[in-house]
Amino acid sequence: MRLKIMQTGEPVLREEARLLTPQEILSEEIQRLIRDMRDAMRDAPGVGLAAPQVGLPLQLLAFVVASGAGLGFVLPIARRHVKQPPLLRTGSAALVGRSASVLEEVTRHSGRVRIGGEEWSARPYDETLVIPVGHLVDVMQIEGATALVYPRE
Repeated sequence: MRLKIMQTGEPVLREEARLLTPQEILSEEIQRLIRDMRDAMRDAPGVGLAAPQVGLPLQLLAFVVASGAGLGFVLPIARRHVKQPPLLRTGSAALVGRSASVLEEVTRHSGRVRIGGEEWSARPYDETLVIPVGHLVDVMQIEGATALVYPRE
């Protein structure tokens, strides 16, 4: 059946729409109405159509199939991005944030720390500090082959 789309000023557009029950939505009559509304949307400009727009004061809304297709295209991509593991840091960048122990006093000119199983030259992140042997430090930055470290509190 070809539905007529109501225009501004039609009284039915001002009426309160009646809520449909789940049983009514599944009825053959409403399912036919949904198909007819979908066909009417294809013939008219726009992306959606509500039942009052076709002269029926019901709370029923239909959207263009294209919006569903858009979701079908965008949703898998979004899910793939959400499921991706966090970026892995490699090389010296992977050391930033790790803890280290001071092997040789760390001053603005020299020092040695053990990060994991490796020995690194080190300087304090705050150049005014002197960090004694045995203290635990956090690696704040790597500059070349030198770790910039800050004492743990």
